[in-house]
This record gives sequence, structure tokens and C-alpha cells, in this order.
Amino acid sequence: MNKVLAPLEPGSTIGILGGGQLGRMLALAAARLGFSVHVFCPDENSPAFKVAEKSYLFDYDDEKALGRFAQATDIITYEFENVPAHTAAYLSAKTALHPNAGALKIAQDRLAEREFLTSTDIAIAPYAGISRVDDIEKALAEISTPAVLKASRMGYDGKGQAVIKTFDDIPGAWEKIGCVAAIVEAFIPFEREISVIIARSQSGEMVAFDPGENKHVNHILDQTLVPANISDATHHAALKIARTIADALDYVGILAVELFVCNAPGYEPLYVNEIAPRVHNSGHWTQDACHTDQFEQHIRAICGWPLGAAHRHSDAVMKNLIGDDYYQWPKFAALGNHNVHLYGKTKVREGRKMGHVNQTKPHKKAT
Repeated sequence: MNKVLAPLEPGSTIGILGGGQLGRMLALAAARLGFSVHVFCPDENSPAFKVAEKSYLFDYDDEKALGRFAQATDIITYEFENVPAHTAAYLSAKTALHPNAGALKIAQDRLAEREFLTSTDIAIAPYAGISRVDDIEKALAEISTPAVLKASRMGYDGKGQAVIKTFDDIPGAWEKIGCVAAIVEAFIPFEREISVIIARSQSGEMVAFDPGENKHVNHILDQTLVPANISDATHHAALKIARTIADALDYVGILAVELFVCNAPGYEPLYVNEIAPRVHNSGHWTQDACHTDQFEQHIRAICGWPLGAAHRHSDAVMKNLIGDDYYQWPKFAALGNHNVHLYGKTKVREGRKMGHVNQTKPHKKAT
């Protein structure tokens, strides 16, 4: 049941499914507003455990533990979209869960996500669902090449994806994604990728942050720049798309919408690439450039509080500290206009997000 709450009182307890860095930053934001936080995660090294009042080290399938978790919390949210759908459904029958289990189910499966976006008349790349390797050649006969093969589930930071330039690439691409259910979609020749981070409350009120422009290295987000290099018309069009999606999902909390910006005479066509039902890496810049950051905004939304002001007082560049980049933190900490955010992870590994740095400068139009 998706219970509607009166504003949750400070001192209440928020449960978070997932114990990664996003859960950690959500817990810290909740603590600033006077809430207690319980974190449920099967990983004993979860960064969020270090800042939570209580930790639940159990599998997401452990209904006994989930029941205790629900009983001890006043509301539950999650920090990543790969929480099993049946776990979310089980908890939503016992307590308030935001975002709702339906939004989670759609966002964690690429085919379901594409079908949902198509139903809302949102522009996306031409695609087809794939269940076996023979399906790929049939789909490409209509979609053409180049194309991208993407596993339907559990893909992130470029994992579970393979580019198909010619039909000869099909067997290798199928092997690369693990021979699992997938989608194949046309490659969009985009100029840049942007993200819209939008908050929607239980009453349907929405507040969006300015779109950020994303730069990737090895398929992992390296930097987000704000303002994005887009026209005012594209800015407003991107926000409108995000609002349409949030309304269609009856969403509560922070939603991230990634879009491709293309180039055409006189305008910039937009195609939605992905939605994420949670706070998002490309929204980390809000921590130091906005009056209310994405983490506090999510807590406000799910707890029935008024949404905060999302306009930025500064321009920003968010830089991820990935793998050995972590060891640069002393350099960034010594710079006056850089804010260092480290996640408390104990092991540095190639491709692992260890922290981020926000570089800010006053926004000319700040009020």
C-alpha cells in the first residue's frame, strides 16, 4: 500500500534499502533534519552502515528480517534500483514505501522502461526486446546498425552493454552481455548527454534542478557540468519530459532522467536514455551549489515535508573520484572552491566510485 503520510515528525525513523554511498548521503541528509535512519543491506562493508543508527545485515529475500525492518521504521525508501521487486512489494504491504514499487519494477528492467516511455509518448531510440541471439538479426533488419545491445537487468556504468557495428558483431555482443534477455536499440548520434534531477511530493508538487551535462570516461560518469551547454528551449523541454514521467509513475521522491541532446537545424531534439528511481550520481553537484541538495530533497518528499528551493546559487563541476583518483583528495581539499565528499569505502579498486569533488563558482544570475 502506498500510504499517504502527514508530514513525518523529526525523531521518526526512515528505513533505507541499500547501503552504498547514496544510502550514506541520504542518511546524513535525514540526520540533519532530525530523523533516525535504519539501513538494510546484505553487504557487511556497506558505507551507509557507518552513519546509520541501526544496520540490518540480511539478504533482500529474508522476509523475517524485512518484517522487523518494516516494524521498526516509519517509512522506507531505497538507494538503488536493483532491490528485488518482490522485496519492495512485500514491504509496501506493511508500511509506506516511496518511491512506489511499481516505479521500481519499471526502472529496473530496460524493456519495461522502454514500453512505459513509449506509452507516455516520450521520444526514445527505436528498440526491440531480445530473448535469444536469433532475435538480434531480425531486430536489426528494421532498426539497422550501428546499434547497442543492452541486458534488460542489472546494467550500470556501461556493464551489460555491447555496440553492434555490423551483423558480424552479433555473436560477440551476445556473449559479452551474458546471453541474457536484452533490448537492442538504434544508436543515437547525440551531441551531449544531460540529466534532469526532479523531486515530486505526495501532493504532486514538483521541483527540478537545472539540467547537468555529463561527461563519461570508460562508460563511467567522470564529470557533471552545470549549467549544461543547451539552449533555454531545450532546458525547458527537458524539465517538461521529467515532469511527464514523474506524474505518469505517480512518483514520490527524487527521480533522475538521462537524455541525449541531438543537433538539428534550429533546435535540439531530446531522447530519453534512462530513468533512475533514486538520487543520482549526476545530481551530486547540488550538495554545494543549491539551497537544498538532492538528498535532502528526497527526504523532504518521501516524508511529506514541503520541497526545498532547488535553484542554484553557483555554477558547478562535479568530478567523480574513481579508483586511484581517490588518492588525489589532499590536492582537492587544499583548494578553496572545491568541496570533497568521500564515501568511507575501505578498498580502492579500478572503476570503483570512492568519492566526488564539487568545484563551484558564483552563478551570475544568483538571487
